[in-house]
Amino acid sequence: MAELEGLEFGKSDFVLLDEVTMEEFLANLKLRVKDVLLKSNCVLEAFGNAKTSRNDNSSRFGKYMDINFDFKGDPTGGHIHNYLLEKCCLFLQLLLGASDTLLNSLRLTRDAAAYRYTQESAGTSSMNNDKSNYKAVADAMQVIGFSPEEVDSVHRILATILHLGNVHFVMPGEAVEVEDMALVSHVATLTATEPEKLLQALLYRTVAAGGGEVIAKGHSATEASYARDACAKAIYERLFCWIVGRINAVIEVQNYDPRLHGKNTVIGVLDIYGFEIFDRNSFEQFCINYCNEKLQQLFIELILRQEQDEYQREGIKWQHIEYFNNQIIVDLVEQPHKGIISLLDEACLTAGTVTDALFLNSMDSRLGRHPHYTSRKLCPTDKTLEFGRDFRIRHYAGDVTYSVEGFIDKNKDTLFQDFKRLLYNSADPVVRAMWLDGEASITEVTKRPLTAATFFKNSIVALVENLASKEPYYVRCIKPNDHKSPMDFDEERCRHQVAYLGLLENVRVRRAGFASRQPYGRFLLRYKMTCEYTWPNHLMATDQEATQALVDQHGLQGEVAYGRSKLFIRTPRTLVALEKQRAQLVPIIVLLLQKAWRGALARRRCRQLRAIYTIMDHYRRHKVRAYLRELCRRFQGVRTMPDYGRSVTWPPPPAVLARFQDHSQQLFRRWRARQIVKNIPPSDMAQIKAKVAAMGALHGLRPDWGCQRSWARDYLSSEVENPTLALQFARRVQALRDKVHFGFVLFSCHVRKINRCNKSRDRAILLTDQHLYKLEPRKQYRVMRSLPLSTVTGVSVTNRQDQLVVFHTCSHNDLVVCFHKMQPAGDNRVGELVGVLADHCKATRRELEVRVSDCIQISLRGKKRLVAVQTRPDAAVPDFGKSRNGFVLYWPQS
Repeated sequence: MAELEGLEFGKSDFVLLDEVTMEEFLANLKLRVKDVLLKSNCVLEAFGNAKTSRNDNSSRFGKYMDINFDFKGDPTGGHIHNYLLEKCCLFLQLLLGASDTLLNSLRLTRDAAAYRYTQESAGTSSMNNDKSNYKAVADAMQVIGFSPEEVDSVHRILATILHLGNVHFVMPGEAVEVEDMALVSHVATLTATEPEKLLQALLYRTVAAGGGEVIAKGHSATEASYARDACAKAIYERLFCWIVGRINAVIEVQNYDPRLHGKNTVIGVLDIYGFEIFDRNSFEQFCINYCNEKLQQLFIELILRQEQDEYQREGIKWQHIEYFNNQIIVDLVEQPHKGIISLLDEACLTAGTVTDALFLNSMDSRLGRHPHYTSRKLCPTDKTLEFGRDFRIRHYAGDVTYSVEGFIDKNKDTLFQDFKRLLYNSADPVVRAMWLDGEASITEVTKRPLTAATFFKNSIVALVENLASKEPYYVRCIKPNDHKSPMDFDEERCRHQVAYLGLLENVRVRRAGFASRQPYGRFLLRYKMTCEYTWPNHLMATDQEATQALVDQHGLQGEVAYGRSKLFIRTPRTLVALEKQRAQLVPIIVLLLQKAWRGALARRRCRQLRAIYTIMDHYRRHKVRAYLRELCRRFQGVRTMPDYGRSVTWPPPPAVLARFQDHSQQLFRRWRARQIVKNIPPSDMAQIKAKVAAMGALHGLRPDWGCQRSWARDYLSSEVENPTLALQFARRVQALRDKVHFGFVLFSCHVRKINRCNKSRDRAILLTDQHLYKLEPRKQYRVMRSLPLSTVTGVSVTNRQDQLVVFHTCSHNDLVVCFHKMQPAGDNRVGELVGVLADHCKATRRELEVRVSDCIQISLRGKKRLVAVQTRPDAAVPDFGKSRNGFVLYWPQS
């Protein structure tokens, strides 16, 4: 709290706020609130500070800010209270710092002397400073969270006040008029009100007489001027309070719950005007100095009187120190029915014309015997007091002479209900929100509002009660000189301040008493580790006995005194000694606590892991059982299904059973195949095996390989296929069986063959379990070539519909044939031959390579050739031809 006007305590307030919030906020995510707390100072200074004779940036309002901290010590928000706004310097910032476009929209010029409210300050302001300050305020409002619409409304309200100050009233006749109606139009446009209603509020006053009757009374020019100035002042005050409310809405602690967030600690920072003594002191200085008297009284209560009262309560011997108690001055100002504020309110409420001089006479008659009050009437020899105007109060800081002129007018609330009603009905939501008390009907009789002095007194009383509930830390500011010089130290001036601030009495009380005092429990909690009798917990009857044992062990008996509930320590050296020993032991204790805590964390983690694994194990078991139950449910009737469960969908397995399901599906497919195979007649088994072998070799490589038809294998023995030569073929087969003793015929069919000399002939092939024979049908199927099956290394076919087959041999003399003369003509027997031969090789455990391509490479007597297939529409039967690099099979177009 600054104790003298001009001590720049607003800067100290900013530095303190920055120190309190910066470190914590940079370490967490509350940077937004921190910025608002700091930037709010810039905005409030712009709207609430002004230049005085002693300070270029003097606080013209009181500010108390609560900063809330959570249980970890991190700031969580705050709240601002404001008191007694007087005047400001923001108008000059707006005029000199705003852009030309903005000024034109507000109908303003950059000349501060053109406006009545800024004429006095027009020549004392620095344009560069005002420009930079205006930009700083605009940036701060953006950081705080003011919307562009709200900032525009603030600009319009400030322009409204400037235009309103230039409204001049004249009385050409019996009724008062406005000299320049354009100003009324500007104000109406800026406030979003109707010009007619604004003019009515400026020139007339409506009074509700009760019973629904309304009386309109016209103003005189003087009364209209008073009403205009009262309205301008009220608009600015409401704007300032609205800005404070908007800041509070941003920084207020949200959704605080003591059960969840723990202890809520508050640090309050009070930045309020200091004691003011000017050449001419008026009502504002009277209120400000009264505020300082209340704060000095709080200081006396908390620091001086409570100090000595505590010694008495605790039974501690002490040396009584005399000090001045300013309660008598506080009573002079605020005592009910007798104090200056009560007398001022009484004068304001008195019917008829009451002047400031009559109020001064009332104080002289009521307070004439008070030792701290005097006037020229009470002291005629004092030529420094002007008769009928001045009175003097002996404050704790010195004598102050006040001019009574303006006390009555400034104390009255001259803001008529007409202005409140007018601005409440504004179309601007920001303006409307500032004048909610204008909602009352014009016929409603309103109560008389509190006077300015009473309202201020109530605010200060509430502030002092709030401060009394806190643990105060005073910042006593000493002003080195009166002419704002950074290099001059006025010793007499500083000596006077030290005297009236009561610093000497405070030091004497401290030196005569004890520098520190702590409850026994708190003292033990901090220093018990330094004594073997108190660590970790003492076993004595009371904390006082344990504290005494600790003090005796350290040999500090002469440095302390034992109260009823507290230990009093005389000098800081004692605390320093204890703190040093504590600092040496704390790291050891920390290591022990860390060890114990880490062990506890490890054990807790182990228990958690065991619980997790148990839950996982039971859950996996549950999933496995559920999967197996579902699997059994789905497949329990597959034996009776026509497809043996092929259409049954397998349930999705748990991850742990993924491989189990793969194996189960393989087993199920084998079982299903076995069930299907069991129902196949033995006579069809050879055909089924051959088709399975063909599918394994040709599936996906050849579009049609005859899977859907019945495979006869030995087509040359069939009278349907070979009606004229079937008997001759049967004889030839019997002769070969008698000669080489083969077991059975695998395949037989008529073919068209090509040799290395590019000669194609009709032949037949016979495939037994031992040999591959090439036969001549026209000569009773005489054997023209015999190949043991062991020499056949592979078979090549095409990926088309033709019936080309190439038998590869280990002698590199391949047999190239094409099936023909088939019944029916479009029959596809390539797959049958491949299946029969592959099944036989599998049974005899020999490997057979089956190749499928559109162009087949062959070897004839060791020479490499290529066989390709072409479709010819004019070809009636398949036939071979010669190509540049081999042969070509001309296949009839189907």
